[in-house]
Parts: sequence; structure tokens; C-alpha cells
Amino acid sequence: MPYWRLSNFYFFYFASLGAFVPYWNLYLKQLQFTPTETGLIIGTVMLTKIVAPNIWGWIADHTGKHMRIVRFGCLFAAISYAGILLGQHFFWMLVVMFLFSFFWNAALPQFEATTLSHLGDEHHQYSSIRVWGSIGFILAVVVLGYTFEHWLSVSSLPWFVLSLLIAIWLASLIVPENAARHLPLDHEPLHRILKKPQVLGLLIACFCMQASHGPYYAIYSRYMESYHYSVSMISGFWALGVIAEVGVFLTMAKLNKHFSLWQLLSFSLLIGVVRWGLIALIPTSLPLMLLAQIMHAATFGIYHATAIRLIHQHFTGRHQGKGQALYSGISFGAGGALGSIYSGLVWDNINRPTIFLISAGFAALGWFFTWKYVRPAH
Repeated sequence: MPYWRLSNFYFFYFASLGAFVPYWNLYLKQLQFTPTETGLIIGTVMLTKIVAPNIWGWIADHTGKHMRIVRFGCLFAAISYAGILLGQHFFWMLVVMFLFSFFWNAALPQFEATTLSHLGDEHHQYSSIRVWGSIGFILAVVVLGYTFEHWLSVSSLPWFVLSLLIAIWLASLIVPENAARHLPLDHEPLHRILKKPQVLGLLIACFCMQASHGPYYAIYSRYMESYHYSVSMISGFWALGVIAEVGVFLTMAKLNKHFSLWQLLSFSLLIGVVRWGLIALIPTSLPLMLLAQIMHAATFGIYHATAIRLIHQHFTGRHQGKGQALYSGISFGAGGALGSIYSGLVWDNINRPTIFLISAGFAALGWFFTWKYVRPAH
């Protein structure tokens, strides 16, 4: 198993997220985009995850060339993103973000399928590889937070993101393709898999979890800034969340020995209810905001490591790429887009803490579907 080559890709991929997610809405604010425009721009990135991963997943599963799709997507994502340097008008930004995310979203689901293929029967080792993505995210958040606070303006953000996108493409070149060619072909029709209550319940629960995270990715930095937290403090919040996530990834193998996958998924959704409730109701309490960020260990770390293994169990053989694409498209795509767009649209129209109370409601709904349908029948 090419451990370091797989880890290297995750490191740079999530470092680019660490540059993009916490600071992108602050960058757009500096360009004087309204909260509504910001929500639409970020929502465009999420919306392409509904369709793009499924297109690329279908191509990858029918050609067996998962890594070729990853390399192609990474290269053209970097080329498309460079369009930001050519103009900063709202509609131009929408076009650039659409093209960038269409290619960028080709990469991760197919790389996840490649990683799980390399792991074979040792799926529990996934977290020890994926943890390097979290480390990359933390380093990007901390370094850029300090940089924007003391050295450069946040207006320099596109150059950092572009550099990391190029690094992702270079990292993809050294990951072998051969695992995709040795998958057992499972000829169960895809529509039959999707009709299973456990699969439908899982996908709906994943949609709800990411819908609850949508405002976090779209307006959390601006939300915390409105309560007079500094840029460096906000970057510290983001970093703390991912540090907690790293801790979970390092201990997932032990958790899997004591708890079933559905129990871990259910727990992560319940923690989501508490986390968003704290951010909505007591945002001025520093200790509670630190606690809320530590809860990212559950709402993303436990959730993602568990969900991706459940998806892998249901979508086997030639459906691996499509399964990971559906997971990405329905959860991070449709769910994330809904959360991002509505939070931007209602920013100036409702009491802002209500946005995160709605997030808590989505997490509670996801817990219900997990308990009702994902839980094995006794």
C-alpha cells in the first residue's frame, strides 16, 4: 500500500480547503460582496457537487481509470481557479467558481475510492491516511491566519489557494492507478441498491448533516467577526476544530472495536445538535465556543470516517466510484449548498443566531433517519 503517496494527496487537498473555507468569505467581504452574493458564490461550489461527482464517477467506474480522472480534475481545477486573477465582478466570480468546482469535485470521491481499494480488507486503516488531510488543513489555517493578521492582506488569498491547487495536481501524479483494475465486479443494479431503506436513510442522514454544516462553511467566520472576535482568534477556532478531528482519526480504529458504525453515526449527529445550539445561543462565551469547535471531532471526524465506510459497504465492485460520488453529491453537494445559500440569503433578514438553530434542526432530522433506517433490524 503506497501510504505516503496517498497521504501526500490528502495533505495538499485539505490544505487547500484550509486556505479556502475559513478565509474565502472574508476575502469576498473585502471585495464588498454582500452576504447574499457571498452565499450564492459559495453555494455554487456546493451545487456543482450534486452533478459533477456523479458524472466523473460514472466515467471512472466504466473506464477503471480513477486516478486519471483525479489528475485531469486537479489540473483543470487549478487552471479554472486562475481566472479569479483576471476579474472580480460578481457574475465573473460565479462563472469561475462554477468551472473550478466542476473539475475540483472530480478529484476527492475518486481518490477516496482509490484509497479504499488500496486498503482492501483493512478499511479501518483509512483514518490513519486521511488524518494527513486534517494536518494539512490545520497548517494552512494557522499559517494563513498569522499571515493575514501580521504580514499580508486577505486580498492575497487567491495566490495561496492557486499554489496549493498546483501542489494537489503534482501529488496526484505519483499515486498508482492499478488498484482500480482489480476490483471484483458486482453486477447488482445501482437502482436496486438505492431502493434499500438502509441506503436511502444513510444518504438522507448525510444530506442533513452537511446541510447543518452549510452555514458553518459559508458565514461562520463573518458570524464570529460580528461578535468582535479577531481574524487570528477565528483562525484559531477553525484550527482547533480540525485538531480535534485529527485526534478522532487517530483513535477511530479503537472506537470501531467498541461501537458499531450506525452508533457512531448517530452519536455524531446528536453532537451536531448540541454544537450548533451552542454557537446560536451563547456565541459570546469563549469557553463554550472552544468546546463547540472541539465537537468538530464528532460532527466531521467521526461522521465522515463512519459514513464513508458505510457507503463503501453498500456500493461495492464497479459501483465504488459512483457510491463515493453519490455520497459527495448528496451530502457535501446538495446539503452543503442548501445550508450555504439559505444562510447567505437570510443573513440580513432574520436574527442571525436562528441560522445555526436551523442547523441544529437539520442535525436532529439526520439523527432520526439514522435511528430509523440505518440502525440494523433486530
